[in-house]
Amino acid sequence: MQIYRHIPNSGSHPPCVLTIGNYDGIHLGHQKIINELLIKSKNSQIESAIMIFEPHPREFFTPKDAPSRITSLREKIEYFKSKKIDRIYIIKFNMKFSHMSGDQFILKLKNKISAQTVLVGEDFRFGKNRDCGITDLLESDIEIIILKELKINNKRVSSTHIRDALSSGDLDLANDLLGRPYSISGKVIHGDQRGREMGFPTANIHMFHNRPPIKGVFAVKLNDKVGVANLGTRPTITGISKLHLEVHVLNFSKDLYGQHVHITFLKKIRDEIKFQSIEALKEQIKKDIINAEIFLKKL
Repeated sequence: MQIYRHIPNSGSHPPCVLTIGNYDGIHLGHQKIINELLIKSKNSQIESAIMIFEPHPREFFTPKDAPSRITSLREKIEYFKSKKIDRIYIIKFNMKFSHMSGDQFILKLKNKISAQTVLVGEDFRFGKNRDCGITDLLESDIEIIILKELKINNKRVSSTHIRDALSSGDLDLANDLLGRPYSISGKVIHGDQRGREMGFPTANIHMFHNRPPIKGVFAVKLNDKVGVANLGTRPTITGISKLHLEVHVLNFSKDLYGQHVHITFLKKIRDEIKFQSIEALKEQIKKDIINAEIFLKKL
């Protein structure tokens, strides 16, 4: 898989079948498009390509009001690699790119990326001020395949609905829309040893998410091991504002430092709470572990 951080300024890349979008969550609707992309690529005997944007356009224009991220850039790349996508274009969304006209963008697709076919959802918009849409693409000489939105139980599969489900702790709904259990990946790093001092050693995960849509205490899997995770700001411990993801792996004492791991969220146990003392926190952690064990035994 080739990864490009820009559209080529000179020359052009080999012909490809291309899809364009933010792909936050890579939910069932996204997966439908990716599967169609791969089928078209195989049948046409040309490369498959995906174009995504970094940062998300709404993060660029309205950073304070931008939606939380379901998947990090690294997690997207991991997924695309697993599907054997040939090329990924990670386009830096900045002021210059935001001012590109729709006609200029189409020319880039044709002459620089060599897109013979473009697959998009029916609500796809592009160009300065999102002025262009499907009609403009259809007027180009690129083959355009429009995929209708996917619905489950009459509910549109969308990143917004998944964010809402995750933020409310409805993992079952989120997983139905994602087509898989929600997870966060990251590297195990050294923490401040607070968990170990309290008798509950934790693996501290360096997240690539700035603002994930999920917070609280959860029963989880860390790769193939089960445990209890806290994702939040640890309100009982003063002076902490940054989000932390910590996992207490049950019945496990080996060293995980430096490993890249996947945390799969299975069930929300509770919201984060500010306790009056560390002792009260320790007692609650014991209860959390018992509740997680009860749930995990049912799996």
